[in-house]
Amino acid sequence: MGMRDLYREVMALNMMDDDDQKESVARAFFQKLNTMTLPEYFNWAGDIFDELHVRERAEKTALLWMDIVTQRKKSYTYAEFAANGNKCLNRLRKAGVEKGDNVYMMVPLVPETWFGAYACLKGGLVIVLTATSLIMREMQYRFESYPPDVILSDAAFTDMIDAAIAVTGVKPKIKLVLGRKEGWTSYEEVEEEAAVAEAAKTRFDDLLFCFFTSGTSGLPKKVGHSATSYPVGHLSTDVMVGIRPDDIHHNLSAPGWAKWAWSSFFVPLNVGATATGFNFKVFDGPSYLDAVATCGVTTFCAPPTAWRIFINLDLTQHDLSSIRQSMSAGEPLNPEVITRWKRYTGTEIRDYYGQTESTAMIGNPPWMQGKMRIGSFGFPSFMYDIVLLDSSGSPVTTHGQTGHIAVRLDRWRPLGLFVGYIDDPEKTKGVFVDNYYYTGDRAAFDKDGYWWYVGRADDVIRSSDYRIGPFDVENVLVEHPAVGEAAVVGAPDPKRYQIVKAYIILNKGYEPSWELALEVFRHTTENLARFKIPRIIEFVSELPKTISGKIRRVELRESEESRRRTDEGPRNNEFFYWDFPELVSRQ
Repeated sequence: MGMRDLYREVMALNMMDDDDQKESVARAFFQKLNTMTLPEYFNWAGDIFDELHVRERAEKTALLWMDIVTQRKKSYTYAEFAANGNKCLNRLRKAGVEKGDNVYMMVPLVPETWFGAYACLKGGLVIVLTATSLIMREMQYRFESYPPDVILSDAAFTDMIDAAIAVTGVKPKIKLVLGRKEGWTSYEEVEEEAAVAEAAKTRFDDLLFCFFTSGTSGLPKKVGHSATSYPVGHLSTDVMVGIRPDDIHHNLSAPGWAKWAWSSFFVPLNVGATATGFNFKVFDGPSYLDAVATCGVTTFCAPPTAWRIFINLDLTQHDLSSIRQSMSAGEPLNPEVITRWKRYTGTEIRDYYGQTESTAMIGNPPWMQGKMRIGSFGFPSFMYDIVLLDSSGSPVTTHGQTGHIAVRLDRWRPLGLFVGYIDDPEKTKGVFVDNYYYTGDRAAFDKDGYWWYVGRADDVIRSSDYRIGPFDVENVLVEHPAVGEAAVVGAPDPKRYQIVKAYIILNKGYEPSWELALEVFRHTTENLARFKIPRIIEFVSELPKTISGKIRRVELRESEESRRRTDEGPRNNEFFYWDFPELVSRQ
């Protein structure tokens, strides 16, 4: 069986109307996929996008883009999409860029994001999606850790990138800029290139993705994915979403994150559907739903934060009749959100779960409509052999018992699982233990097999659609002269799931005060990406620690959760970001 046949099977599977039949066919499909031998060479852009989709649906819309502020729209057929990506690849090759080189992409949600990703996949280049919210010190770390061969950036970020280049001494082969900037090559030159390009001969296990992701301690990890783990692995996500070739798919996610590669790129383009992208500067719920309606979106995926905003709008003012599937990922939604959205759209928001290190692993696929249990994140994908492990590493067999979500590897290794942490064998070894991959998340299942998410086993903070490592924030806090020690945890929040809270021990000579809290808040706004800024600061005299001196963040986190349950008011020496007009006025 050829690789294109696999994609055709998923397209046919998702077109089925009979849910029971669909579930049965999906199970059989993944049983086959999990045990088949992959071809030695596979290039998704050449083998699937070009040879399947461009060949069979060249004039079908592949990408529909809209600027929400200006209302400007652009659309590209599959043939035009490929032509634009080929031009980008040819310009990179002219600059001496070769298979295996990496490409940092720090661009907003514009069509060039899709074309650049296609060019990387076709050329065998490693995609390094880079959040536009990064600050200088974060970019410097990335360049030191993984020196760039190519940089594709919007003009707005070039000064910061040039500063990072100067500090680190890296020497990219080419710097492409959307717009114009001295010392950079304008992306306009791409238009002069040929619209055809030969696909690189990429092995199935060649590294093609590097995602920087926050961990419990230390600096961000580099998650490595291969030429198959995302392009083929996301067939699990395609089935979970239930996307069909005739769908117009939208995913609310910024291009600097793995979720963009998940749901804005591979989910629609794997099956020949239409991908959409909406560019905006400040998120505005009504305008966003207007764009969803204008573009006729049929399958819609958004993070819980956005769903909570949407259901508090007057939904009668928006024509959402085109939507046939609604999805969420990040954390469980409360019943009111699901109920209200269904009332106005007729669709249930189906929750699913995955990581930067994987594709969709657990969730509520389309055949769960009408059978979901609100708060449950569904059942394991047939691509993954998911188990719960207790503290001794033994499988949990009792319903209601919390365990570590793990992927069993001794029967098969799921195609969607990452290769490892790039250049970090110790971190890789820490999550691959005794024929299991430990996700770092905890869950339980009930007597009927429904899975229920409990939370992180480590201290990573999940705020809105972001993952925040406490070390990143603590490292900045202790640079302030008043801060002797800091511990950062996620505090429960009804809108963002968690917000960043910092417990601070002051150095001698400093006392807690409103003025000092403002000074520390300002310090973090100047040295952290916006989503990492602490929203609560509490000055304390001591922190809970283990015998060996490690901070017990779990104790602080549990204390915060307990306070929220009992509605305990603010403590002495506890300060809130939103209480400072000087800070809020700068938002």
